[in-house]
Amino acid sequence: MTLFVFGLGFSARRFAEAARDRFPQICATVTDADKARALEAETGLSMRAFGPEADDRRIPADLAAADALLVSVPPDRDGDPVLRRFRDDIARSRIGWIGYLSTIGVYGDHDGAWIDEATPATPKSARSQGRLAVENAWLSLGAETGKAVQVFRLSGIYGPGRNPIVKLRDGRSQRIVKAGQVFNRIHIDDIAATLLASLDRPRNGAVYNVTDDEPAAPQTVTEYAARLTGLPLPPEVDFETADLSPMARSFYGENKRVRNRLIREELGVELAYPTYREGLQALKDEAAG
Repeated sequence: MTLFVFGLGFSARRFAEAARDRFPQICATVTDADKARALEAETGLSMRAFGPEADDRRIPADLAAADALLVSVPPDRDGDPVLRRFRDDIARSRIGWIGYLSTIGVYGDHDGAWIDEATPATPKSARSQGRLAVENAWLSLGAETGKAVQVFRLSGIYGPGRNPIVKLRDGRSQRIVKAGQVFNRIHIDDIAATLLASLDRPRNGAVYNVTDDEPAAPQTVTEYAARLTGLPLPPEVDFETADLSPMARSFYGENKRVRNRLIREELGVELAYPTYREGLQALKDEAAG
């Protein structure tokens, strides 16, 4: 059994590590050849370059030999680079399971209301509109070929090395306050567990929200991280005057509470970290260990 991963980023790498027992051979891509060589030595995975400059010539043969495919590469201005360059290779391969990592941003703004997979996707930003178009392109591939294509819409991702505790420790945290604003989150281990569960129960055309149980205000999570660790709590900053990048500011333009019932009922997923509290406690304990 062989797994191919386009885009070995934060979440995809955790999944690849969790899937080693299932897939004796795992190939994955990063954006350049130097990084591919370094990661191959570090991880033991078969690494390939896939980026704007050039594609590794071995990728078509890798896809022909793959049984499962995870796509964790964001769209570019022209759509999905994986489909643009390798759609035909994927279509004629023996790949039976395809997972596409997307974002809950495709739902747009719902003024803090609860939503689920039945809620129409009405993305506001051009970035999320492009993401939805790519979701549909992958689902169309599944409909045309019969390959089981699943879309996983992820909420705010955190885990070791990338979480509110690290931001507090490094002095990069802001306690931004915007009335009524909440976000869902998801630990990378729960993403990996959901993908593994889907491998056991493939369903062509499935769309899943991969998120925790409890949306919370960003300042609430920061305050909990500070209490948990004893790190200094940054002062409150009003959203309107906060020093945020345009992309970070755009996230605050969307407010929703996202349900995860489908991954539990259809895939049998039991979240290891159902709220930010369990997740941050585990990260604190892991760092202490």
